[in-house]
Amino acid sequence: MTQILIADDHPLFRLALKQAIVEVVPGAQVGEAGSLDAARAQLEQRPDTDLVLLDLHMPGNHGLLGLTTLRGEHPAVAVAMISAHEDPHVIRRALAFGAAGWIPKRAGIDQLKRAVRCVLDCGEWVPESLREAVDAAPTSPTERELAARLAALTPQQFRVLALVAEGKLNKQIADALAIQERTIKAHLSAIFVKLGVRNRTQAGVMLRSLEIADPAQREIG
Repeated sequence: MTQILIADDHPLFRLALKQAIVEVVPGAQVGEAGSLDAARAQLEQRPDTDLVLLDLHMPGNHGLLGLTTLRGEHPAVAVAMISAHEDPHVIRRALAFGAAGWIPKRAGIDQLKRAVRCVLDCGEWVPESLREAVDAAPTSPTERELAARLAALTPQQFRVLALVAEGKLNKQIADALAIQERTIKAHLSAIFVKLGVRNRTQAGVMLRSLEIADPAQREIG
């Protein structure tokens, strides 16, 4: 049975996506999450999930940080981004960091169905109206290198790195992951080598570089 998780804090949009999924994949099991933490918890319970549809700016998510977190912790799960914003450079970055596609929130039901079908068939989906601009958008060598370095981390190493980026101490990380503190130190040593950094501060800064400000929040402020 196909398992899909909709991670978005807008109930009406979740409903539209669920309708599209049911029409494309009858019998699919569809879960819903209103925050990144809730999505991570559901994936821990259902690691065989086939696809996550992830809102770019939902509670707990910060741009591409949520994408890389889910991809790092569950590399076998496809993640497609959902957003009201359509900046070609941001879309290009998302694809470089492992997104299976980019679904605009203005998409109609037919477009939603095409997007879901494409990513479930292991394709890369971007709206035709944006494809040319996305293909032309540059991806810097630094970002390509960062994507490759992050992809080299094991799921457990990525969990450790995510907690480091939150400012957690080794003991706090060990308690959160239910493992010994010396194991955390071993993971950190391996993480530093793979990321090419010298300490936890540099590692945290590297991960937080994936954050993208929500334009809607800037307008409110």
